[in-house]
Amino acid sequence: MTAFTPLHALLGGLLIGAAAILLLWLDGRIAGVTGMVTGLLVKPTGEQAWRLLFLLGLVAGTTAYQHWGAATPLRQGFPVPLLILAGLLTGYGTAQANGCTSGHGVCGLARFSLRSLVATGTFLGVAILTTFLVRHVAGLAP
Repeated sequence: MTAFTPLHALLGGLLIGAAAILLLWLDGRIAGVTGMVTGLLVKPTGEQAWRLLFLLGLVAGTTAYQHWGAATPLRQGFPVPLLILAGLLTGYGTAQANGCTSGHGVCGLARFSLRSLVATGTFLGVAILTTFLVRHVAGLAP
């Protein structure tokens, strides 16, 4: 198990919040990643440039962090079919919730949205249950 680093968590949260605030203040848009991907790939609206740049920034930031600043390596030890299933279930869940944790948990809660409160509570509950099942029932605990 990796050690929890409060400073990294705080800095990450501040960066996510700053990105969401800047996108809202400067462009009037909500920083929901699911909506960005949907607008980019599934239902193009002619506004692909800003969506692509924001998503590339997420990938570039993660890559830079892993290359220069990560104290822990990427997670290993999970079977690839389980990771694919997890990704598909996450995509299905975000489609059912009309958004993801960034849209509901960061931006929606900041706007006092009841729908986002319910969605975020559901995300959290399912995450806790999934962690319990993966670690204690399936025995996968890298």
